[in-house]
Amino acid sequence: MKTAVPGPESKAILQRLSQYQDTRSVFFVADFEKSKGNYIVDADGNTMLDVFAQIASIPVGYNNPAFLALAKDPAFQTALANRAALGVNPNKDWVDQVEKAFMRVAPKGLDQVFTVMCGSCANENAFKTAFMYKAAKLRGDAEFTMDELNSCMNNQAPGSPDLSILSFSQAFHGRLFGSLTATASKAIHKIDIPAFNWPKAPFPLLKYPLDEHQDYNRSVEQQSLQAVEQLIKENKQPVAAVVVEPIQSEGGDNHASPSYFRQLQAICKKHDVLFIVDEVQTGVGGTGTFWAHEAWDLPESPDMVTFSKKFQAAGFFLNSRLRPTQPYRLYNTWMGDPVRAMQAAAIINEVESKDLLTNVKQVGGYLQSQLPTLPTLANVRGQGAFIAFDLVDGAHRDKLLTDMRQRGVNVGGCGDRTVRLRPMLTFQQHHADIFLNTLEDALKLQQ
Repeated sequence: MKTAVPGPESKAILQRLSQYQDTRSVFFVADFEKSKGNYIVDADGNTMLDVFAQIASIPVGYNNPAFLALAKDPAFQTALANRAALGVNPNKDWVDQVEKAFMRVAPKGLDQVFTVMCGSCANENAFKTAFMYKAAKLRGDAEFTMDELNSCMNNQAPGSPDLSILSFSQAFHGRLFGSLTATASKAIHKIDIPAFNWPKAPFPLLKYPLDEHQDYNRSVEQQSLQAVEQLIKENKQPVAAVVVEPIQSEGGDNHASPSYFRQLQAICKKHDVLFIVDEVQTGVGGTGTFWAHEAWDLPESPDMVTFSKKFQAAGFFLNSRLRPTQPYRLYNTWMGDPVRAMQAAAIINEVESKDLLTNVKQVGGYLQSQLPTLPTLANVRGQGAFIAFDLVDGAHRDKLLTDMRQRGVNVGGCGDRTVRLRPMLTFQQHHADIFLNTLEDALKLQQ
């Protein structure tokens, strides 16, 4: 560490940038050319262990050689120089990229993929798919009527039906209109933005340690499930789908048991409501399995699984029965990006060739065993290396994050009092020790 964070060079760049863009959310300015592996370098030359990883979106380290090698691949260069509108003119190798990058790791039973540009886009299009499926069922899978075709142009029923997506308290699904309606993690995300009148069920807030609160946790999970079923039965706008995160990330890293999610899927199936799993933040290995929902041991796949972040590409997997009957209904100009698909394939190669899921389980287990020994921490929880803890005095959380950066560790927060760890899949035990030692020193200042 050479300067405070942010240092004078970061501050100078931010002062220039703030003339054109809002920089109030920026922690520091990065120098990605000098960053490597699990370490991020800032504009002032400070080198920090990065346990936040661009909001959980860097999978295999900065300047990974496999990524840099892609730049020399003629196919990558062609995709970079000639960006395709994939819905009308995909390149001849696009189907190869779909198979290498997406279908290779598709959740079992989901044989379709729709690619888009970001996690919010993925969820928005999954919601659209659910609405199209539900509307088709309600009309008996018949052709559109003229009344439907005309009324939708005025945003009125029956062509614009009053359907809904059921989500949960504390959820985060994105910042576009549908995804923002389904979001409930922070008021600042939603304030002043018109929203749809969609239902929200309470997500179970478990008590820790889990083995000391089994009866309570079963009770709150059952209360949540009962609320879901009641809303599906009674909501004025028919529920087309339930969307849920395997771990509520922005809302405070809230977990539920595998049994809870199995019962949630069963409720959806019972009422012919689609079950959407939002794996934008949890997908691609951070929890120790490629998809977090693999740990639930579901009797059958979710109806849709959305992804982005660590995959360096975005979209959602779905079953062929959900593919719209007519063309152009799931559609936009880019419909994803071949460049990002090639990066996604490289990520899978790295995960498999270096056995990174085993590494995540081992290092995550080590962190989860050591964190409870530190003072003033509470509610240590996690799945693999997707870990969080609360501060006993939550008012000190933001100061702790700042103090950690001054000591060379970049880490993030979520919820009101939670510190979340989002290390890369290449995070090793010696990195974990650096984090733990730095955290212990920073916590001493809080006492």
